[in-house]
Amino acid sequence: MMNMAVTMQEFSPIPPLLSNKRRAVAFTTPLNYAGRLSHLLQLKGWSPLCCPTIVVEPSPQTKASIQFFLSTKAQSNDNKKTPLEDFSAIAFTSRAGILAFSETLMRNEETPLEPYGENFTVSALGKDAELLNEDFLSKLCKKTQRIRVTVPPVATPTGLVESLGVGRGRRVLCPVPLVAGLVEPPVVPNFLRDLALRDWVPVKVHAYETRWAGPRCAERVVRRSEGEEGLDAIVFTSTGEVEGLLKSLRELGLDWRLLKERYPGLVVAAHGPVTASGAERLGIRVDVVSSRFHSFDGVVDALALRWSASE
Repeated sequence: MMNMAVTMQEFSPIPPLLSNKRRAVAFTTPLNYAGRLSHLLQLKGWSPLCCPTIVVEPSPQTKASIQFFLSTKAQSNDNKKTPLEDFSAIAFTSRAGILAFSETLMRNEETPLEPYGENFTVSALGKDAELLNEDFLSKLCKKTQRIRVTVPPVATPTGLVESLGVGRGRRVLCPVPLVAGLVEPPVVPNFLRDLALRDWVPVKVHAYETRWAGPRCAERVVRRSEGEEGLDAIVFTSTGEVEGLLKSLRELGLDWRLLKERYPGLVVAAHGPVTASGAERLGIRVDVVSSRFHSFDGVVDALALRWSASE
């Protein structure tokens, strides 16, 4: 069972703390997203410590996998129809999935969807949906009115399934990560299972790779513990990041218990309940988790509230 000291509900953004101490906050977010989170931490007057424990990026293999669904060359007949025309929806569970799909899509001269046909649904979570802009939609289909964009009110894979409704045997393309060097979290398998339970036929395509950042990726956090600077909090934004940190700690001759002893007041914050659940499953007690997880603002504000309550 998850053991979380603070679970945040909706609240107004919290201004920087009026404290003489400049709090140090480490975060294990991949470099793709690190800039956004670092900026939010700085707005609170804190000192961010970027310590990516996973790498998220497309590869030649994943690019080819996406291209298959967008090209007429994938079909053996002469009707110039792309494999994507056999689908009724695309369900994006991550920003990285949208970016990887968009990168391949933008290189194509022709749109993969014909102007006329049944409505086509594209679904994404929270602020990720901002990437489903007019440029993206017009490259997907010349007649953008054919496309319906859905954004679930709750930014979770379960919410995404609910927003798609009943599938009635239709196919949905699911751009997901190819996980390397890490144990695949249950998030994607559960998502595909839930789609099938709603009578969709989910087809996954590996849109990008998620892999461990290497044995020394936790070195900045460990090195800081050897001095007098200290560390006030660590923020996890995915389960893979947690596993990556733990693997690196073992390579560096430490474990989570020993690290916590070096940072006795360390607050562990998780970006949403899915990440919190994954961290707890790997043996890390989560102190702060926000229910406002459509963007990083929620977990940063939750951390601020935790500290303001204790001062």
